[in-house]
Amino acid sequence: MRRIVECVPNFSEGCDRAKVELIAWTIEKVSGVDVLDVDISASYNRSVVTLVGQPEKVREAAFRGISRAVDLIDMSHHKGEHPRLGACDVCPIVPIQNATMADCVTLAEELAEEVGEKLALPVYLYAEAARSPERRNLARIRAGEYEGLEEKLRDSVWKPDFGPAVFNSGAGAVVIGAREPLIAYNINVRAESKKAVDTVAGRIRESGWTEVSEDGEKVRHPGAFREVKALGVSLDDHGIYQVSTNLTNYTVTPPHEVFEMVKGLSLGVGEVFGSEIVGLVPREAILAAGRFYSPGEESESRLVASAIDNLRLSSLKEFDPRTKIIEYMIEED
Repeated sequence: MRRIVECVPNFSEGCDRAKVELIAWTIEKVSGVDVLDVDISASYNRSVVTLVGQPEKVREAAFRGISRAVDLIDMSHHKGEHPRLGACDVCPIVPIQNATMADCVTLAEELAEEVGEKLALPVYLYAEAARSPERRNLARIRAGEYEGLEEKLRDSVWKPDFGPAVFNSGAGAVVIGAREPLIAYNINVRAESKKAVDTVAGRIRESGWTEVSEDGEKVRHPGAFREVKALGVSLDDHGIYQVSTNLTNYTVTPPHEVFEMVKGLSLGVGEVFGSEIVGLVPREAILAAGRFYSPGEESESRLVASAIDNLRLSSLKEFDPRTKIIEYMIEED
């Protein structure tokens, strides 16, 4: 019985396509591994590579990709819209077929140990692989980003799980973990300012937003959705803004619910003219959107088409379900 896991390393390079292609080529050279998607964003200055394969092959390919990224990327010159901690910012491992979350946790630990020892980089474990509750949340580990990493490493509280507590100015640090499938989902908007988009992000994300009351007290309000992380981003190369989200459990909060709420919020945001999925998406998330927009429809192909049309997933670049839905990619393989 074939065991398949997915790995989705995020690299802090989106402006130099040649570097990203070399990293992806290094990964794909490992026999038994398939690179299903390479998503490159100049505005985010970030690339997301999606690979699948047998667990031990995926671990080897991920290590080679991280190693090549360390050689090619200099974080001391990196600027981009997306929060980041290192050349390979985050590297999650996801169970796909005949593999358990425990398998992925073990794989993450083995990869983290190898990166820490062979590349001499600070490595943090997160999500299901975290060794303490405060490290489950990626945003908490990444707080202060690359610019604050040197000081962070001096704090014993933030001693890395693997590797030295020594600042590497070129490569930064790596966060490795195991998690359930996540959807990186961005909503395209025209707005008065980035502050307006930040406000919308605060209204929808689980952690909510803070406002100052009339008596000067800070009051924290919960956001509308569970299992949603969000921030406002300016896409200068397109002249627009995005509400950039991570849907950490799409069965709790699917993309279409987030899309419809953002459409319904004014808060200084004008036209919501589309959305995009970064990397791959589980088939059920797309079918759920199709059923929402086309109730009673039973044809899978028409449900997929309805989801693409109503979420306007091709507003920035074409959304081809044959190359964006993970089950279709695995079935073709």
